[in-house]
Amino acid sequence: MGNFGSIEAVWHYLDNIPMFSKVGAKAGNFSLDNIRMFCEAMGDPQQNFSSIHVAGTNGKGTTCFLLEGVYKQGGYKTGTFISPHLLRYNERFRINGKDAEDEDILRFFQTNESLLDKIPLSYFEISTALAFWLFAENEVDIAIIETGLGGRLDATNIIEPECSVITSIGMDHTDIL
Repeated sequence: MGNFGSIEAVWHYLDNIPMFSKVGAKAGNFSLDNIRMFCEAMGDPQQNFSSIHVAGTNGKGTTCFLLEGVYKQGGYKTGTFISPHLLRYNERFRINGKDAEDEDILRFFQTNESLLDKIPLSYFEISTALAFWLFAENEVDIAIIETGLGGRLDATNIIEPECSVITSIGMDHTDIL
């Protein structure tokens, strides 16, 4: 406990999550169980806002930004979750068109540290849970959620979207979908 005293500690933690492992999601043993348990323990933040789910091989990010712009223009408070980031982790999470603040990301890790110790999550699952938490905390009207690798076991699939958008589909990642 007390491992997240600064945002640098969060970056260190994220940078040290193994990309490949012999157990759990990092081993390719994909399941929605851990992300469901984690979010349930947080009070299911993903149930506090409407959402649009965006999947596909190409054009997901562009589609997310277009939807964000349309909803913002319509007067809605938006949350947008995309991946990967280009320069900073914060870029993955946008509230009303602005990247998440370090302080908010740090607060998530401090608030949920005991859960992170108990429930093993992959890098993407942590990012997904953080997005849901940020959007609930910021009381967004609509969240635009981009899938990760996609498929039925993608961590983002625990949302119940108002609608789903599917961009062009290729044969990427068929070995794990």
